[in-house]
Amino acid sequence: MHTRTAVVLAAGEGTRLRPLTQNRPKPMLPAANRPILEHVLDALVEAGIKQIVLVVGHRRERVQSYVGPSYRDVPVEYVIQGKQLGSGHALLQAAETVSEPLLVVNGDRLIESAAVEAVGTAFAGSERPAAMAVIERDHVSRYGVVSLDGEEVTELIEKPDSEGHGMINAGIYAFEQSIFDEIDATPRQSGELALTDTIGRLVDRRAVTGVPIEGMWVDATYPWDLLSVAREVLDRGRTSEPELDHGVWIDDQVGIHDDATLQPPVVVGPDCEIAAGAVVGPNVALSRNVTVEPNATVERAVVDEDSRIGHGSTVIDTVVGQDTDIGAGTVIPGGPSDVRVGNQIHEEQALGAVLADRVEVGGGVSFEPGTLVGTEAKIGPGAYVHGHVPIDAEVLR
Repeated sequence: MHTRTAVVLAAGEGTRLRPLTQNRPKPMLPAANRPILEHVLDALVEAGIKQIVLVVGHRRERVQSYVGPSYRDVPVEYVIQGKQLGSGHALLQAAETVSEPLLVVNGDRLIESAAVEAVGTAFAGSERPAAMAVIERDHVSRYGVVSLDGEEVTELIEKPDSEGHGMINAGIYAFEQSIFDEIDATPRQSGELALTDTIGRLVDRRAVTGVPIEGMWVDATYPWDLLSVAREVLDRGRTSEPELDHGVWIDDQVGIHDDATLQPPVVVGPDCEIAAGAVVGPNVALSRNVTVEPNATVERAVVDEDSRIGHGSTVIDTVVGQDTDIGAGTVIPGGPSDVRVGNQIHEEQALGAVLADRVEVGGGVSFEPGTLVGTEAKIGPGAYVHGHVPIDAEVLR
């Protein structure tokens, strides 16, 4: 692979993932117990990338403070997309920073280094000015459907009406530097400049190489998707903690009582405390400094850093944000449930609840499956919670 520079698009707001993205960008949401973006950067570094350009925007300080000036000894430069005007507009912000052919990836999708290498290698061996990864998936209406004739992309349909199985755009690209002029020449749609519109114009000129990939490729569109993302990470053992037993990854700096039970797969991050009688797993990811108190049960859950699961609580099919406190005896029974996001109802989702950052839940609270709780909401002791609890709201018994 001859391409040395990668541009990571990490400026989006991720509105469909609210309330979790109210205070941080989508790439900083957890994939198991590490940010999605960290997995993306690992894939780039392991594929041999020598320079990373991060396009940041919404809550950009969260990305910049976490990643810093370099990642695993690879220098990182930041460019800012001031207004969210589309993925093409985001990439265009890097035009003055990049002076050679480039790889482009989304900062909010889990990918593997092999896929990055495959796109880079295909691009280097082709005379076409662009290459893109494609992968077979169900539910193609979420993505752009791609048609191939040999190695040539012959059609790209963004957000098709049909459902089912097919080849989709995997969001890993390689371009000549001329892509910036191509984006600049692309007409805007409703004020936005989509990278896929530019690629569509290149497809019409038979100028895009398609690169089929396999392996890990996971996208989180809605809050409950983070549970599926965690399962994929755990199934593939893509954790930074050592594996102490089959399917059990535990950091060296933890406190786990001898009478606690860990059911694989489960990952426990640094500075966590798991008390006597607690049952954690299967399919649980605990980030840094999480406390699980005595006799609590946590199953099929993602618990972000600095959060606490109170004594005797039951937490199933749940995403817990940062610095959230769940009081003793609370019950989140798990899905399935119908979940409203905006004006759309998503039926039969395996979701108990989503609790955003800095939520306070009193003791003895009961949740109806599918509940979404906004940042800094306060749930009083003994309350019954259902539906959507807004940011800063207070729920009393």
